[in-house]
Amino acid sequence: MTKLPEQFASTPIVRKRMQAIRGAGTKPELAVRRLVHAMGLRYRVDRRPLPTLNRRADLVFTRAKVAVFVDGCFWHGCPEHGNRRFRVNDWYWPVKIQRNIDRDAETNRLLDEAGWHVVRAWEHDDPEAVTRTVAEAVRARSAGTGADSGR
Repeated sequence: MTKLPEQFASTPIVRKRMQAIRGAGTKPELAVRRLVHAMGLRYRVDRRPLPTLNRRADLVFTRAKVAVFVDGCFWHGCPEHGNRRFRVNDWYWPVKIQRNIDRDAETNRLLDEAGWHVVRAWEHDDPEAVTRTVAEAVRARSAGTGADSGR
């Protein structure tokens, strides 16, 4: 794996803009959270599904063991929107995004091995469709445990 430098912003303005990018509470994530909550399902926000795994899911249903990730197209290499030409730091971004893709796959595998169900959605996915998928997963996994809130 290629080692990347700690600082690579082309200007201080770009650095400040990059630091302002939200890691949690994005508009697509909030849309899904509102709809899931309106369905009566309760969840944890921006939590580690497994205490030993340094990865945070956007929504975590601990009793049902469902972890939901709403991935940004740029950061996670969306096949539909993630194919870009980079004007600046074109040596950095493909490596960075590939590392994110690899980490996402590893996260899916580790959670699956620990008995969790992972729901991954892209930021451009219809929030109502994502909500239906999440609700189906939580309810299916809660059916055998007697848990109905997903927490």
